[in-house]
Amino acid sequence: MLTTSRLLKAFAALLFTMGLYGPVHAGPTSLEASFNSGINNGWVKVERWRDTSSHIGQEAFPADGRGDQTGQRATFFADPSPSSDVFLLYHAPGWSTNSKTVPVLLIHGANQDADLAWANPNDAGDYGCGQQNCPTSGLMQSLAADDFKVFALSLAHKNGDGYIWAEQIANAINIIKNKTGASQVDLVTWSKSAFNARMYISSVTQAWSTSYQNDVRRLIMLGGPNNGIDWSFRHGWTHTFAVYPGCGGVINGPTAHDSILCYGIWQNGNQWSYASSYFPGSVQMLKRWDNTYALPVSEQDWYTTYEGGWGFYTHGQGIDAFLPESLVDIVRAAGTDPAVRVHNLCGNKADIALIHNEHTGPSDGVVFVSSCNDASGLGNHGGSATIAVNHLKLGWSGAGISQIKAWLNAP
Repeated sequence: MLTTSRLLKAFAALLFTMGLYGPVHAGPTSLEASFNSGINNGWVKVERWRDTSSHIGQEAFPADGRGDQTGQRATFFADPSPSSDVFLLYHAPGWSTNSKTVPVLLIHGANQDADLAWANPNDAGDYGCGQQNCPTSGLMQSLAADDFKVFALSLAHKNGDGYIWAEQIANAINIIKNKTGASQVDLVTWSKSAFNARMYISSVTQAWSTSYQNDVRRLIMLGGPNNGIDWSFRHGWTHTFAVYPGCGGVINGPTAHDSILCYGIWQNGNQWSYASSYFPGSVQMLKRWDNTYALPVSEQDWYTTYEGGWGFYTHGQGIDAFLPESLVDIVRAAGTDPAVRVHNLCGNKADIALIHNEHTGPSDGVVFVSSCNDASGLGNHGGSATIAVNHLKLGWSGAGISQIKAWLNAP
């Protein structure tokens, strides 16, 4: 029998990985701090940088601390809830001496960081990596051993605005070019960051931010919601009770509801819904999939969760209320620069331990395979690969690492 704490832990692990154009150059950045010793998980150097353009500021964090930076990341950021103009740049062994000429920048997904995603999948403990027992090394170590110059980005807000993530990706690329002398960088991205890196490659920006600067050779997207996602709306109240504090929830992610009945008491408020200021990047990836895969009619409040209104135990606005803020079709229509080779790595195992996996169509437990594999708007599609793993294992499984390295090593 599943305990509440184990279920919530599994949900937390899952949420780890889940207008308008302007010809503006990468904004100015300033190096604030450099850490060169005592760094966990195999990194040899971590730098804190700040975008000094004044266009990026503080985003809202949940007051109960569930969205805060933790562990050594809080030390490096010098604040558990840092302003989004700050980011961390991690350096792997051999970042300045390895011989392969195109550096690799690894970019984590929602609620992840450079440690959990790329260097130590066990950083969150059991069930933090898609299964009960997690390895203690990852893609970073494998790439560094294969003679790549490897860097990783850690972003300040775990569910931040996609425009901000895209701008900080552009800033990190510019810094890496200056450090290595390279003219281009390869990007390996996961889930939310795949969507945001694609925004940069497609020059889907705000008037103040950076249009694409011809500085990416390859974009590899792991579990990217290329044609959007509606997972948290598809399954009634399943995802909501694990978020609302009054229901015992601790998950740092948005729900489809603004009211839910827990333990005989109605819990109310937009703070845990897609209307919240805590999760600006999540709403930008929404898209309806009910015309492709039918909703599960046996699940509690299935109809009102998706379409809006009062169910037996919940109330919500429905997915259509938030679609005006979605960027999915804007990004697909913009298209990626044809000089950038783009690859999709997708999973087809909906077996993330202890959580309610996406089961209404073929998926990796979170993102439909059809959305991940969608190539619409990819100007230079280098092909997709679908492997037998779930969403949280794409970046560290043996099959995932082998495919990523094959693409990076291709001429």
